Formats: sequence, C-alpha cells, structure tokens
Amino acid sequence: MITYKTSQADLESKKGLFFEIGMIITLTLVYLVFQIKTPTRPRDIAFDRTDFNLIEEEMINTRQPELPKPQPQLLQPVSLLTIVDNEAKDAQDLSIQAEANQETVMPEYVPMANNTREEVILEPEIFIVVEEQPSFPGGEAARLKFFNSNIVYPALARELNIMGTVYVGFVVEPDGSLSQVSLLRGIGGGCDEEALRVVNLMPRWNPGKQRGQAVRVRFNLPVRFTLLSS
Repeated sequence: MITYKTSQADLESKKGLFFEIGMIITLTLVYLVFQIKTPTRPRDIAFDRTDFNLIEEEMINTRQPELPKPQPQLLQPVSLLTIVDNEAKDAQDLSIQAEANQETVMPEYVPMANNTREEVILEPEIFIVVEEQPSFPGGEAARLKFFNSNIVYPALARELNIMGTVYVGFVVEPDGSLSQVSLLRGIGGGCDEEALRVVNLMPRWNPGKQRGQAVRVRFNLPVRFTLLSS
C-alpha cells in the first residue's frame, strides 16, 4: 500500500527552517535601524538673567579750540635814522620823523650794503739777497767794538762753562731801523737773552738796496760767547 503525504504535512516539516530565516531577517533589520544616524537636536543652553548697565563712551572732542586773535598793538612814535652819504659833497643832514598808528604800514627792513671799503695794506717785500747788503754804521770793526763794550757774560754761563754762538734774526727797514728781532738758535745759560738785549740796543743800520732803492732786508747775526782761560 502506497502512502501519500499532503503538501501541508510537507510544510510542517520545514517550519524550523522558516523560523531561522525569519530571525535572521529580523536581526538584520534591527542592526540596520541602529546604524542609521538620526539628526541630533541642539541642546538648549539656559542663561541666567543678569542685570547689566550699558556704558556709552563719551566722544572726546579733538577739535582745537580757537585761539583768541591777538589785538593789534599801537606803535609808538619812532624817528627814522639819518642817513648821510660820506662820499657826497656838501651833504645836508636829512631827518625824517613819522608818527605811527594802526593804519600805518611800516616799511620792511632791508639791510643796507656796507659801503665801507676795507683798505688792504700790503707790506713791502722782505728781501734776503740784495745788490747792496745792509751794514752796521762804521763797518764790521765798529760792530765788534759795540758788542764787546755792551755784552755782559752771564754769571750762570760762566759757572757752567757755557760757550757757543747765538743766532739772532731781524729785518733792516729802509730807514735803517731794526724790526722783527727774534732768536733763531740759542745756547742757554742766559746767553740768548743777553744777545737779544744788545741787538735791540744797536743804532740804525745802513739799509740794504736793490736797484738803487732802499728795501727791507732780513739779516741773521751770529753772536759768539767765549770764555778765556786765566
């Protein structure tokens, strides 16, 4: 005898399989639901009410205050200077007086040109070599006699046994007088001062000449100091 199963009996045997498939689908849907991100609502922040005062900064006026205009000063009566041209012949004194007030316009000061002429005095040339040299009156012998008579050997030079030649320079002027007397080289011990003293005592010389005319000539004079052994 052949046994036949109905389709309902066959489905009953697959009930466990369908249950498992259903569980899998359910779990999958639950997982997907949790994975979907829902938009978060911003959290309301509560602020406590606090009383405050609104401070308005005062605007600082940077505009410069207008300075009061200076009042015009009354000018005192003045007298203009008297200008006289020194070079004008028969010049008359001209004096102008004016009384100033607020409406008077004073002339602008203009510096006057200096009409004073500075005179440049050129000193004659000093010659060193001339055709005719200056000379002591009476010649070289008279000059030696003059020095021997007037020079006093300094005591310090005697004590220190100082000897030597002192060179004195000077200029013989056209009139024979001596100028610009100076020490060129000395030996000390008071001999330098003594030589200068005697040179300033000398009389006028015979002036030097160039082309027949007396000229200024620079002259160097040696003065020798010698101690004689006793």
